[in-house]
Amino acid sequence: MILVKDLRKTFTSHVKEPGLKGSIKSLFSREVRTKEALKSINLEIKQGEIIGLIGANGAGKTTLIKILSGIVHPTSGQASVMGFVPWERSNEYRRQMALIMGQKNQVWWDLPALDSFLLLKEIYQIPAAQYKYNVEFLAETLMIKDQLKTQVRKLSLGERMKIELMAALLHNPKVIFLDEPTIGLDISAQKAVRLFLRQYQSEFKPITILTSHYMEDIKELCPRVVIIKEGEFVYDGSLSSIQRMMGDEKVLSVTTQEKTFKVSVPRLELSQKTHELFKDNEVLDLNIQDPSVEDVIESIMRNGVGPS
Repeated sequence: MILVKDLRKTFTSHVKEPGLKGSIKSLFSREVRTKEALKSINLEIKQGEIIGLIGANGAGKTTLIKILSGIVHPTSGQASVMGFVPWERSNEYRRQMALIMGQKNQVWWDLPALDSFLLLKEIYQIPAAQYKYNVEFLAETLMIKDQLKTQVRKLSLGERMKIELMAALLHNPKVIFLDEPTIGLDISAQKAVRLFLRQYQSEFKPITILTSHYMEDIKELCPRVVIIKEGEFVYDGSLSSIQRMMGDEKVLSVTTQEKTFKVSVPRLELSQKTHELFKDNEVLDLNIQDPSVEDVIESIMRNGVGPS
């Protein structure tokens, strides 16, 4: 289980004025700027649960993952991951945790993947029988078996991402942090990674936190989502309830000669708003839909409004 209580993280930086005069001035006096990356975060995740952590760039997603994986110390507050304090970085905790960051490599490019896996086997002290089963299971599920003896640098981006997933999961971690695991991948590779993660979650039931800017990742993998805005949680609940939050609204997609735009309208005002649009604009096309999950999440991130 992951338990987080009143977790805060602030970063300080020195502001340097431009030019030679600013450089000389900064030798004697510097303005210090403080940014609150996380503000009194509270979170509970049970064993076997996978959650999607959503937010704009700079919202605090990666900072939270770095704290829970032990890379960064918080400024204040408490966190417990399976009974461990993550930033104490005990070897016992690190043997049960995996951190996967999109396009961050942990295998050696000049070696075949199998050589890197053998080193990881010794680092994590994986028994031979378990290592053999894990390599076969992961390679078959990811459909990467034929590439394990090829130099990693010669593989495609999608194949390298699969190798990274294998390397991170060889030791059967009980906690997995996935930070943008499908970033930069083509559609086919994204689908393959999502299918694998769904199968792995079903097979081994780890605690998993997934951050992604691709809503398909979230919709296909995460029954529960947490939305973070400027270091604060503004929504924590089921994905299925997100659309119901704006069930009394419709989304009008309007195309005129000048532009294309969308507007959300209360259901009871739909007739009036449609009449106004045709009256004030030369409408070429009008489409009326229910709000999509993406529309609602974007609204929450923009307005910081959670469910009532």
